Amino acid sequence: MGVRKYVNGFLPTVHECTLDEPKVWKKSHVVFVCSMSDLFHDAVPLSFIDKVMGTIQEASHHRFQILTKRTERMAKYFAQTSIPKNVWLGVTVESSTEKSRIDLLRELPASIRFLSCEPLVGELGRLDLTNIDWVIVGGESGVQARPMKPEWVRSIHEQANEQGTAFFFKQWGTWGSDGVKRNKKANGKVLDGKIIQIMPELAMR
Repeated sequence: MGVRKYVNGFLPTVHECTLDEPKVWKKSHVVFVCSMSDLFHDAVPLSFIDKVMGTIQEASHHRFQILTKRTERMAKYFAQTSIPKNVWLGVTVESSTEKSRIDLLRELPASIRFLSCEPLVGELGRLDLTNIDWVIVGGESGVQARPMKPEWVRSIHEQANEQGTAFFFKQWGTWGSDGVKRNKKANGKVLDGKIIQIMPELAMR
C-alpha cells in the first residue's frame, strides 16, 4: 500500500508509537480501532490490548469502535477486565454459520453492541437481536466480490425494525441491487428507494 505501517502486509503488527495519539486530539472523534486488523487476533499480546484499553480510558472524550471475529477471546478478556464506557463492541456476522458470535456479544456490558454484516455473503435467517443496539449491512467489494441479494438485506432490516435495533445500510458493493457488477460507487447505498443509515442511541449501561 506504500504506507509504512503496512510493510508487513497481513502479518499482525502492533504499533505502540500510536497509542498516545488520541490523547492529544482536542475534538471528539469516533475511532475505529484496528480498522485493517483485529484487536483480538491470537497474535496480539494481551499486554498490548491492555495498553489500548488504557488509551481508551484516558481519551474518554472519544468513542472507540472495536470490531472482531475472535468473539471468544474478546469475551474471555472482558471477563477479567471492565469495558470502558466509551467503547462500542461489535462482531462480524457475514453468514448464518457465524451467528453464535451474537450470543457471546449480547452478554458483554458494553455501552453499545453492534453487528457488522459486511460483507454479507449469505442469508442470515432468523436473528435474535436482544441487547444488540446496531446492525450494519454491506456488500462485498473487489474483483472477486460475491453478490449480495436484496432479500437478505430486507430480512435483516425488517427484523431490526421489529426488535428495535438501529439499522445502517452501508453499500451494495461491487454487485448492485439489480445483480449487475459495476463500480461500487455507481451501485450506491440506496435500499428500496431510500438511504437508511440510522445510528444507535447511546445507552450508558
